[in-house]
Amino acid sequence: MAVNATLERLGQATLRRLEEVGEAARFVARVAAGLVRLRWEGGQTVLQMARAGVDSVPLVLLTGLFSGMVLAYQTASQLLRLGGEGFVGGLIAVSMAREAAPVFAAVTVAGRVGAGFAAELGTMVVTEQVDALTVMGTDPLEYLVVPRAVALVVMLPVLVVLANAVGSLGGYAVSLVVGVPGSVYLDSVRQFLDLHDVVGGLVKSAVFGLVIALVACHKGLRASGGAAGVGQATTGAVVAAIAWVLAANYFLDVLLF
Repeated sequence: MAVNATLERLGQATLRRLEEVGEAARFVARVAAGLVRLRWEGGQTVLQMARAGVDSVPLVLLTGLFSGMVLAYQTASQLLRLGGEGFVGGLIAVSMAREAAPVFAAVTVAGRVGAGFAAELGTMVVTEQVDALTVMGTDPLEYLVVPRAVALVVMLPVLVVLANAVGSLGGYAVSLVVGVPGSVYLDSVRQFLDLHDVVGGLVKSAVFGLVIALVACHKGLRASGGAAGVGQATTGAVVAAIAWVLAANYFLDVLLF
């Protein structure tokens, strides 16, 4: 009897998970169709680009600056002991372009913008504003989700460029302080950093932007249970978005580099 009950609970849990996967797949397919058909509201897209991109600049700059400084301090301190100052600039530049800037910017945006998306859409769901859009003949995904996805796909690479710039400057300054000659640092950057590294990082950031938007909006639109449900959806969106960004980062590294 106990075995049957356990198997029943396991089966029900498995079915629920499969239903969630199927629902998420349909959600992604509908959003992808809206992106391909270029069916999104222009005003909403511009508004979300300003909120997701422009308003995130100070935080991303701060994150990029200190990431570059910490990376430079640790790298230069170790390589100087081994006489490898000629590798410091290149290692920092490549690390920032490929990994640090895209990943840290994406995590920052997931925490700030992803939470905002989930909370906003979750509130619209529990206050029946999404139902009102449907009644008026407006597709909620094309009006609410697609503009947010476009905004992050466009603006996150811009934020990564800025993070790269300030991170590299911070790394250069710290390297000078710990004893790496400026000319040696710059020669190393020119030797090791190439366009493929920069473009690869930007491609990763665009994918991260899409992942964050899809996860956050999906969590928000599935919110229920009033304010508590919105809070749970927001927390779940941030956690899931960061986890998916880190997972995507690995597979994109394998594909791009």
